[in-house]
Amino acid sequence: MNSIAPERWQKIKAIVLDIDGILTDGRIGYGTGSPEEIKFFHVRDGHGIKLAMRAGLLVGVLSGRKSAANARRAEELGFSFVYENKKDKAAAFAELLAEQNLLAEECLYMGDDTVDLPVMRQAGIAATVADAPIYMDEGADYRTRLPGGQGAVREVIDMLLMQSGKWSAVMARYGLEDYKF
Repeated sequence: MNSIAPERWQKIKAIVLDIDGILTDGRIGYGTGSPEEIKFFHVRDGHGIKLAMRAGLLVGVLSGRKSAANARRAEELGFSFVYENKKDKAAAFAELLAEQNLLAEECLYMGDDTVDLPVMRQAGIAATVADAPIYMDEGADYRTRLPGGQGAVREVIDMLLMQSGKWSAVMARYGLEDYKF
């Protein structure tokens, strides 16, 4: 695991993210007197998503849940696509591929729980987070060092940009075009 051939990275055109446990730490909070859910998203993941979009990649979400917090973050980041309240993620992934004119091998998918495994097994590259159950390795090509909601998405995006040859162009404005890791 975590040893992915460069040509697989280079095929990726879209990043498809689960939300709870990937973009967040998986916790959901409820305030008293408010029906609104409270979720926390990591700012570095958000910046990584913007970097990926600057590199010409599509970035969006495929989630089994729907919430106003998810919609707000999606709008704030300008996601390419949003698929929420999708209980059958494999069927939703097929819908996403058709609507976005993509092949499964052109997608990097990040998931953290069993409902994500059918999509992870189809995607060109499948990633899970450090704090996902160990059996998620059955569908993952890459396990992050960072936990969900704590910069794991950025970790994977940085790797994708580096391995696909897009890093230098995107990072030139920060003086990191020659950085290697």
